Amino acid sequence: MITIEEFKKKNTNKVRLLGLDLGSKKIGVSISDENQSIATPYKIIIKSTTNDLINNLKKIIDENNIKGIIIGNPINMDGSLGRSAQSVKDISNNIAKLVDLPICLWDERLSTVGAFNLSSQLDVNVTKRKRDIDKNAAAFILQGALDYLNN
Repeated sequence: MITIEEFKKKNTNKVRLLGLDLGSKKIGVSISDENQSIATPYKIIIKSTTNDLINNLKKIIDENNIKGIIIGNPINMDGSLGRSAQSVKDISNNIAKLVDLPICLWDERLSTVGAFNLSSQLDVNVTKRKRDIDKNAAAFILQGALDYLNN
């Protein structure tokens, strides 16, 4: 795993990036366009084994020509790292061992709230907002990283 600054140095134009929101039950997945300007919600993976997760990710990576991964890091509001952050770090390290791409953690504080609020502004009904919150949160995370990388 690398820092966002190292990721920025390794990143090239005209490649797509993958965004992940690693929840306890569901994993939200988003993908950027080749210009790395827009993150789009892609799908939700139901969490099972690490091997199943890696296989799902490898399939998405191959099918979409992904060249880097941004993973949401659930830092506490006071900036400290809790159990969720440790869990994400552990899973991220497992992914990094088996997927040969640059991988970076990105501060995801308020990503779920932001994704939920954004979908409410788009006049999406509450049932659909709750159903899609994980992939929308992944897009919110990836979009934040894309905005940083492009500035």
